[in-house]
Amino acid sequence: MSRDRVNMLVLQRENSWDKEEWIVPLAAALHGVNTQEATWTPPGGGNTIWQTVRHINYYNERILRRLTDRPVSSTGISNDETFGPPGDTEDHEGWQKTLKEAEAIVNQLLVAITALTDADLDKPFGSETLGAELSRWTLHDAYHSGQIVLIRKQLGTWRV
Repeated sequence: MSRDRVNMLVLQRENSWDKEEWIVPLAAALHGVNTQEATWTPPGGGNTIWQTVRHINYYNERILRRLTDRPVSSTGISNDETFGPPGDTEDHEGWQKTLKEAEAIVNQLLVAITALTDADLDKPFGSETLGAELSRWTLHDAYHSGQIVLIRKQLGTWRV
């Protein structure tokens, strides 16, 4: 039973969540972000950090449900709707809940991915194979991590 491709996906997932190498992982991008920063809207528009994390959680939860054979909601929510409202500067508990949810989902995803075999990665998954979908999905999180770093740079709170 080969696991070379699975091990690569686990490494990519770790690099996009908490193992810093050549990209800033999401956990590092979010480290120390307070509610005020999480709800700040960039000049000229765009999503807040809180909205971005909510969006990441939505898609990570969907892929987790699919990997663990749990039902996935078929409601017609648009991509824009996954970001939700910008967040409330006074809702410190809500922000912490969103961060904890992100970490819990990623930890569950790592367990689910680790349980796969290379043969599993060749199975159909929507219009793609599972391996292709998981690889693309990791890039999705890395992309949004970069957005969060950019917002923090605009705020002057990135690794000061």
